[in-house]
Amino acid sequence: MTQQAGETLPAIQAALEASGLTFEVWPCDDSLADTAAFCAHYKVPAEHSVNAILVRDKADADNYALCMVPATHRLDVNKVVRKKLGAKKASFAAAEETRQITGMEIGGVTPIGLPAGVRVWVEASVMALDYIILGGGNRTSKLKVPPAIFTQIAECEMVADLARPRETNGSPG
Repeated sequence: MTQQAGETLPAIQAALEASGLTFEVWPCDDSLADTAAFCAHYKVPAEHSVNAILVRDKADADNYALCMVPATHRLDVNKVVRKKLGAKKASFAAAEETRQITGMEIGGVTPIGLPAGVRVWVEASVMALDYIILGGGNRTSKLKVPPAIFTQIAECEMVADLARPRETNGSPG
């Protein structure tokens, strides 16, 4: 089945509809799917855009988690994520590995509709937002959902200090 711009993957659409939560699926030009370009072009505040980053144990490729981090923050891979993984060293998964594990395209990865067994860790501060923007599973859609969506995802955990505000102009963001 070929997808049109603004359509999400069938499993994601089904999960959204089953959630009982209000959601919107937005079309996105695939050349603007990456966070900075998306936020600038579509006038979306970066603090509401949440990035999905797959992180893995360098020694055990089967030990990984999808981390959900506000675009205004940096994921704490070397301390918080590494310790939660129980790993000596952790790293970002390569694009191809991310596609294989999630079944989704880079620039569109979302925690909704993931294959069974993929752990999801969410920066706890995200839960205070009134809405968030997530990837739509592809590069041609984005999802506007309440953070409560995370409470409906299997193997999802809120993690305090998973990410830290990015520094801007030499001072904390």
